[in-house]
Amino acid sequence: MTKYDVLVIGGGPAGMAAALAAHEKGAKVLLLERDVRLGGILNQCIHAGFGLHYFGEELTGPEYADRFEKKLAKTDVKVILNAMALAVGADGDVTVLSPEEGLVHLKAGAVVLAMGCRERTAGAIALAGTRPAGIYTAGMAQKMCNIEGYLVGRRIVILGSGDIGLIMARRMTLEGAHVERVIELMPYSGGLKRNIVQCLEDFGIPIDYSHTVTRVVGKPRMEGLYYAPVDEHRKPVLSEEKFIPCDCLLLSVGLIPENDILNGSGVEMSRVTSGAEVDENRMTSVPGIFSCGNVLHVHDLVDNVSHEAEIAGAAAASYALKGAPETDGGVFGVNVGKGVRYALPQRVHGGGGNVEIFFRTDNVYKNCKVVAECGGRVLYSKKRMIVAPGEMEKIALDRSALDGDVTVRLEI
Repeated sequence: MTKYDVLVIGGGPAGMAAALAAHEKGAKVLLLERDVRLGGILNQCIHAGFGLHYFGEELTGPEYADRFEKKLAKTDVKVILNAMALAVGADGDVTVLSPEEGLVHLKAGAVVLAMGCRERTAGAIALAGTRPAGIYTAGMAQKMCNIEGYLVGRRIVILGSGDIGLIMARRMTLEGAHVERVIELMPYSGGLKRNIVQCLEDFGIPIDYSHTVTRVVGKPRMEGLYYAPVDEHRKPVLSEEKFIPCDCLLLSVGLIPENDILNGSGVEMSRVTSGAEVDENRMTSVPGIFSCGNVLHVHDLVDNVSHEAEIAGAAAASYALKGAPETDGGVFGVNVGKGVRYALPQRVHGGGGNVEIFFRTDNVYKNCKVVAECGGRVLYSKKRMIVAPGEMEKIALDRSALDGDVTVRLEI
């Protein structure tokens, strides 16, 4: 195939934004997408709420994707659909299978990973009980309802309170089903506060925190499930088990970045995010391989995905056209302290300008203070009324002030 400067894997919101940013920097770009059209998960997200930060207006998922598709159509970015990336090698070569090109090995000046993420299934969480019809991941139920036109159940229980689970509670209600309740293992929701209000409270749908499903029953169709509260170790208290008659269980129990193709690539991975470890340009430990969007870490807003992808795409183009940038300010790690689950990027270069550090907390905290320290010096300190794991936080640091590793923590 023709030589390309930047190869982008994934045609969702991250991949399209990265491809456009790389093109704007003068790179020749190839974009691979395994589906039959661009847009990724946005194509089935027909609810509004996208684009408020990026476009300054409220859009549905397909409308948001369409904005980027139209921008791409005005460029010479090469797009190949039905193209499955099978592996990324240690030297950055990519093995791809597609009807259009067959089985090919591609080599570009830089590679941008934008494959998104997948949902945890019943098997992934070792859901106990029978295996009847009526158990779906929330995303699969969303696709069946919004794209295929099927109603997956009449009496529905949702396990997990991630954003897609909350949105599907509202969607199923609007379609005429009865959502019995949402059951959440943690003592707090994993979704945005606005979705708790708009999708549950506005529709009178109850949510039970610190509870979990203990087993499902029914054959061949689901007839109901048992659920119970959990103790301080998140173990079910079976003596308090209750039964709910229902014909459908939707699982919203977490997302896993789709990084399987990186096995053997040498890219260092984070045990917390399940994504690559990157610097502020979103370059991984392997020079020339960049990562962005939900394949790097799970975002709550697609607007942030697009902004992050633009950073990765522009940096990939610069690397392919000019080589690795010269840095004379050193490279420093970004560590986490009390109350912080992870921070990203995991390393930053010293020098001029600001760098944004994104992080998630490990619990809900009120009236706390976010602190960033370097070499015993406080670089950032600001109070927050409330922080929660479901909402990404960020701070900006002056890179010229860095002379050692940075630690981000909470004062609670």
